Amino acid sequence: MSRATSATIHLDALRHNLSLIRRRAPASRVMAVVKADGYGHGLERVAQALQGADAFGVAALSDAERLRAVGLSQRVVLLSGPDESSDLGLLRRLHVDAVIHHPSQLELLEQDSGGEPIRTWLKLDTGMHRLGFPATDAREVHARLLKLPAVHPDIVLMSHFARSDEFECAVTAEQIRRFDAAVAGLAGEHSLSNSAGVLGWPGAHRDWIRPGGALYGLSAVEGATGESMGLEPAMTLSTRLISVKHIEPGDAVGYGGAFVAERPLRIGIAAIGYGDGYPRHAGSGTPVSVGGQLTRTVGRVSMDLMAVDLSDLPDAGVGAPVVAWGRGLPVEVVAQSAGTLGYELACGITRRVRFIED
Repeated sequence: MSRATSATIHLDALRHNLSLIRRRAPASRVMAVVKADGYGHGLERVAQALQGADAFGVAALSDAERLRAVGLSQRVVLLSGPDESSDLGLLRRLHVDAVIHHPSQLELLEQDSGGEPIRTWLKLDTGMHRLGFPATDAREVHARLLKLPAVHPDIVLMSHFARSDEFECAVTAEQIRRFDAAVAGLAGEHSLSNSAGVLGWPGAHRDWIRPGGALYGLSAVEGATGESMGLEPAMTLSTRLISVKHIEPGDAVGYGGAFVAERPLRIGIAAIGYGDGYPRHAGSGTPVSVGGQLTRTVGRVSMDLMAVDLSDLPDAGVGAPVVAWGRGLPVEVVAQSAGTLGYELACGITRRVRFIED
């Protein structure tokens, strides 16, 4: 029998989330960000479910090749742009747009021998201080791009928010102000909003929005779940109980004896662990669902197994279904116990987990 651990991908949830995002930004076109193998959900299945998007955003040219291989014809945008001159030919062959964020990339385009003009997105640094030309250089770089036969004249102007998940934060408003000042009078469409920008900053929707986590039902806002924003989880990570036992007061559970029972307990052992992508740092008391009822984990998570408290679930026995996160248990709740984000958990599912489409 195969290992019970599986990740069910809810295609209807992906489509619901895209529809909700479109309603929140009705005047904008949508670039669905599908990097990191569709945020751990599977690149091809996610993109095919999201065919209603106007474009796809990827982090690697190999991802663009995979999208073209399954017949998707939407615009594809390489979010970090070309690294070397050989990338330009592949961009042309795959008809992929490139984000240009650094002088070295500008030089690649200036040295290019020619061919079909490449669609470019000019990225400006307005405060994230990660990728992007200084906002003050916008006019100079834009002018240089327009002169190049290798560049399509329809250049999209873009930036990225650092703190858009804080809806009252003045930093985002300042980034918008800097962007608008930098691009005033320049031809081209605008793109600013990531998932949190779509949900919390309607004035930043502009021509293109770039949702990522929200498409998968993941919250981009600390302390909130995707479900609280009307999103539906696109992944349910589940397994089954493979053992049930009783322990007495003073008995320790798991490696290191991190959990010691204070009273008699009935515990179950679930076939899931950090070898599947469940976070090792999720401590005792992390919520888990067994047979549709919430309970808690006890002891340390190991590579293949974790223990759960069945004391209040007398009907739960070997074979009972266990939901680690997903429908009925938001991934953000588990992530909070592990000191991380739902994004990281979704992206961290390992290859031994069986994926099922729903």
